[in-house]
Amino acid sequence: MTAIHRNVQRVIESGAALGVDVAPRNFPEGAKTAQDAADAIGCDVGQIVKSLIFGVDGEMVLAYVSGSNQLDEAKLAAAAGGERCERVDANAVREATGFPIGGVPPFGHTTSLRVYIDPDLLQHDEVWAAAGTWHDVFPMHPATLVAASGGTVVELRRA
Repeated sequence: MTAIHRNVQRVIESGAALGVDVAPRNFPEGAKTAQDAADAIGCDVGQIVKSLIFGVDGEMVLAYVSGSNQLDEAKLAAAAGGERCERVDANAVREATGFPIGGVPPFGHTTSLRVYIDPDLLQHDEVWAAAGTWHDVFPMHPATLVAASGGTVVELRRA
């Protein structure tokens, strides 16, 4: 049996503190795209929670977007009450969350970020989020995603 990565352990512990049972599944090949993750898990790509970090007027914010959607950066900026939305690099993501790109989970971050959630994720009975690495994911109910992340559900999808 493979040892649990320290990031995954942190997600499990953070989940437990929030009353969320995190049952991670490891995919050694990893999942660099939402479609890769859906194929590995055997679910619809829309059930994959993409964790996207952006700077809105200099403030780091987090968007959870359905794997079948593309983020509209103008909608995210408006939701955050800002004007300008910019991509950030991998170092900024790790600094803000404590996790690498592709492994950012819904909770357990090293800093507090405002969170915005794509309503399309709420159409599913189960969604799959990163569990601290791009090799590890876990399932949860969408309502749990909203509650545990403290997120605001708002339209984020590019038309």
